[in-house]
Amino acid sequence: MAEPPMSCDCFVSLPPGCRDDHVIFGKNSDRPRDEVQEVAYYPAAAHAAGSMLQCTYMEIAQVEQTHAVILSKPAWMWGAEMGANDQGVCIGNEAVWTREPVASGDALLGMDLVRLGLERGDSAWAALTAITGLLEQHQQGGQCKEDPNPFSYHSTFLLVDRNEAWVLETAGKLWVAQKVTEGVKNISNQLTIGTEISAEHPHLRRVAQREGWWDGETEFNFSQVFSLEDPPARMELAKKRYKGGTELMQQHEGSVTAEVMMSILRDKPSGICMDSGGFCTTGSMVSVLPRDCSRPCVHFFTATPDPSSAEGGLPTVWPR
Repeated sequence: MAEPPMSCDCFVSLPPGCRDDHVIFGKNSDRPRDEVQEVAYYPAAAHAAGSMLQCTYMEIAQVEQTHAVILSKPAWMWGAEMGANDQGVCIGNEAVWTREPVASGDALLGMDLVRLGLERGDSAWAALTAITGLLEQHQQGGQCKEDPNPFSYHSTFLLVDRNEAWVLETAGKLWVAQKVTEGVKNISNQLTIGTEISAEHPHLRRVAQREGWWDGETEFNFSQVFSLEDPPARMELAKKRYKGGTELMQQHEGSVTAEVMMSILRDKPSGICMDSGGFCTTGSMVSVLPRDCSRPCVHFFTATPDPSSAEGGLPTVWPR
């Protein structure tokens, strides 16, 4: 059986990368062509102390208060590919494979972690802290699509609020994070954090040294240490797409708007707007987060595949 395509891209532009005093977030969700991806709204809610929450494959402890969220999500799963909350936080995730094995048995999907971060985080950093705490408790893994053939992975995340962005890259329970406060940044299906680490799992380097992946003396480079030694062929396509996304963002640095972000998500030559065999871009999201907290955040969702087509370009907008 051919390897499943590996795709999805997240983008952020922070002033002075934007034309206006806004933070702009964007993501394409690339999924099986016949899978329904819905846009769903869940209001803020209070929960009884000690109550439990059923995620896609496992039950975890619920928190007493959750934020309102709007999500672009495969209809069959609890979690989401991307979304935003009523606190001005946006999150998207990407699939990656690392030297750490994917957990077997019950675990949280990366998409579950996206939704949990949005429901529990009132800032990008708070959402990151929620996600890494849940990783430590419950691990990540599980079947990521409705298919009899196993398909599981680890995740990288882009977490954004009105003031800053965080790239969070994971390998099992382990993780590193990089803070982004200005300019443009994109992530795709590969590890990108090298030596510029802003926060990390307390045992990250100890594990890397124990496994013989790092000598403990040379400068620690997360992507070099934890990336697969013999990556599959699909990784070459991911590298090409990541490079194309970086070039597009850099071309527009200083003038990024919601319209520019939409044009990047529509770009087919780079592979960002995907149409390959059984996979395609099934949903897209662009968010405008004003630095001025008196102004509302606005989120655009296609709610249909292929943002480059007239049908795929019709947005659902929240808040209404």
